[in-house]
Amino acid sequence: MNYQKNIIFLTLFIFILFPQFAKDLPKGYKNIQLGMSLEDTKTNLIKDSSFGYHGERDVSLVPSNQTTLIETDSQRGLGSSFLSHCWFQFYDEKLFIITINVNPKRMDYYSIFTTLTKKYGEPDTISPNAASWKNDEVTLSLEKPLTLKYIDNETFDQLQNYSNIQKSAEEETRQMFLDEL
Repeated sequence: MNYQKNIIFLTLFIFILFPQFAKDLPKGYKNIQLGMSLEDTKTNLIKDSSFGYHGERDVSLVPSNQTTLIETDSQRGLGSSFLSHCWFQFYDEKLFIITINVNPKRMDYYSIFTTLTKKYGEPDTISPNAASWKNDEVTLSLEKPLTLKYIDNETFDQLQNYSNIQKSAEEETRQMFLDEL
């Protein structure tokens, strides 16, 4: 019994003092990495035809919340036969979500799930619709039918918190209006 406690304590001690032993997840796919600037991402998308990026016409801006989105269609030209649509979401010109839809005619969920499990260990969460791996910096999720997502946790959490604050103020204003009736 003491032996098991010692092993557990030693394991926790190693992970606390040496965070490099924590799950090392990729920060993106191929040469597109979370945290890249909008311009660097465009440049790398142009260099890699597998994403099917066609230039500025694939970029849209949402000025109200400092969000930019690049949408690509790999099936519309010289893109990869394994990819279909991809989305690259930016906040403050920093890439924080990469969404890759994989072509189900060329690949299957089980093959990707098995590969990710071999590389990164068992998922942190799993459900009938998705599996996800997470560390302090990145969440990697595999969603059905066949979507890979790379998420910058810090930016995502920041936007979630901002969204919650925004919602609360909206709710308060709504209640104030109702109270005046």
